[in-house]
Amino acid sequence: MAGQQRVLLGVTGGIAAYKSAELVRELTARGCEVQVVMTRGAREFIGAATLQALSGRPVREALWDAAAEAAMSHIELARWGDCVLVAPATAQCLARLAHGLADDLLSTLCLATDAPVYLAPAMNRLMWSHPATRANCEVLASRGVTLLGPGTGAQACGETGPGRMLEPQALVAAMLDDAAGAGALVGRSVLITAGPTREPIDPVRYLTNRSSGKMGFALAAAARRAGARVVLVTGPVALAQPPGVERVDVETAAELHAAVHARVRDCDIFIGAAAVADYRPRDYVGEKIKKRDATLTLTLDRSPDVLASVAALESRPYTVGFAAETCEVEQHARDKLVRKQLDMIVANQVGPGRAFDTEDNELLVLWPGDGRQTFARASKRELAEALIALIASRSGCAAATVAS
Repeated sequence: MAGQQRVLLGVTGGIAAYKSAELVRELTARGCEVQVVMTRGAREFIGAATLQALSGRPVREALWDAAAEAAMSHIELARWGDCVLVAPATAQCLARLAHGLADDLLSTLCLATDAPVYLAPAMNRLMWSHPATRANCEVLASRGVTLLGPGTGAQACGETGPGRMLEPQALVAAMLDDAAGAGALVGRSVLITAGPTREPIDPVRYLTNRSSGKMGFALAAAARRAGARVVLVTGPVALAQPPGVERVDVETAAELHAAVHARVRDCDIFIGAAAVADYRPRDYVGEKIKKRDATLTLTLDRSPDVLASVAALESRPYTVGFAAETCEVEQHARDKLVRKQLDMIVANQVGPGRAFDTEDNELLVLWPGDGRQTFARASKRELAEALIALIASRSGCAAATVAS
């Protein structure tokens, strides 16, 4: 998005409304004109005078404003804005927009505009995880609304978890980069898996692995920055949701398999970065297993192979797998590439101080026909950017080529 773009900033009644002042400053610093629209609830948290002084424009609040053009303020504003950003977007705001309500100025102009709409959710962690809120988010995403966040962290209520509004700098960067639409994956849909899975043994124990999910989350963020619509299916991790990415949380390999296959036919690229458990306990014990005998035997069955099942689809997306190896990295990765008939595989060596629970990594990328490229040790963000560029090139999604 170039400078002097017009941004309609909606402010709703949540404690995160105090960040709206800084958000106006960030937008104007990037050369944007900002028109603030407040709901009645927002006035309980921040004054209109503050936002008016920072934006240089009178704050709009009333649906029927006699001073507005022909008293049709929602149509006037809808035509004025190049995009709409609602921050914070409370649970009530999400529900009203999902159901198409139009009983105040902000909700009405969201219906009356054909400009891109961005929402920055902000609410208590339980409200964010409630099935009603999740359903509302899915409805909004299906209509082309972009959700930026939320992040994870300390909340005003004293709890910690997902639901915290992203910081103003992150919101502005995500929205303006998205609106620029200059990435290699514009118009493409990318499905990414990340993190570990947990296979329950009893109510307090499970089988898992050391994956932190950081690489998968970095890939999701990089794909979004490249212009793609991104869905991230993740196992249990302690990471903030990348801005503009739709997140689906799962726990077991079976749940991950189901979540992927419910969405994979709508994607152009599938990146299987999750560390999916290869085996799961055959029998789940409903009560905690007591320590009685000197040994305990668990019978394990193979978990569903998510990556192979995607690659085996008759009409499949460009399919990228990951291989974490402790030895003979290239040999094992090449075998997996061929055996599972993948389009590309990303391999790395794991062990103490390598890959798991670190902020950097080094990668070996292979593809059919003896294709091979290495990426030297760098931050996972940098590697994700380079890897997304390579995937875009190899999958035919970008005009530019990447040296191999």
